[in-house]
Amino acid sequence: MAVPHFLNKLQTLTVTSYSANRVLYHAPEAYQGKGRPSKHGQKFSLKSEDTWDLAQAEITTQTPKLGRLRVRQWDSLHFKQAPDQPFVLILVERLDELNSNPLWLIWLEKDQPILDQIWQKYLRRFAIEHWYRFVRQRLHWTVPQLSTTKQMETWSDLMPLITWQLWLARNVVEDTPLPWQKSMTKLTPGRIANSFAALLVRIASPASHPKPRGKSPG
Repeated sequence: MAVPHFLNKLQTLTVTSYSANRVLYHAPEAYQGKGRPSKHGQKFSLKSEDTWDLAQAEITTQTPKLGRLRVRQWDSLHFKQAPDQPFVLILVERLDELNSNPLWLIWLEKDQPILDQIWQKYLRRFAIEHWYRFVRQRLHWTVPQLSTTKQMETWSDLMPLITWQLWLARNVVEDTPLPWQKSMTKLTPGRIANSFAALLVRIASPASHPKPRGKSPG
């Protein structure tokens, strides 16, 4: 199923982490006029600091939970399989923890990232991933077999609206557990969805009663 257009606007989705065993490449040097133009420049191995050149930007920031962080940025790198898709590479390191693993991120947007905010945007991915799983499993996001992209986008637009409805109903629905479930005082989104039908009965339909048509029964 295509990624809904409303999620393309979330900057969190433009930040992706990668393991430290990947090998990237810089942009190739200017063509010299002989032979086939090169697709790749200097190699950039994430696990070999000898291959790193000077970062284009670097900051050090202090955080309450993680301590001192150093964030470095390299521009115009690409994967070997996609030389025409450059991106920004970002390295986040905890300076107060000697044994901590570095965090490698890539930024896919054209706008330059703000280094002291980029790692915070990546932390938001956990909530988004849980939401994706919920709309797939409980709200049946990927079940309909729709014909056009427009129909898929319209159906996808309903997912955040339904999620907001469940969140707003969290204090007005009553828990209706299944026979094998325990009662809960703080309802999860799934339990709210199970109890939502009773709320719809209480609200009733906002539409007026249908008017009879055709011949009068009198």
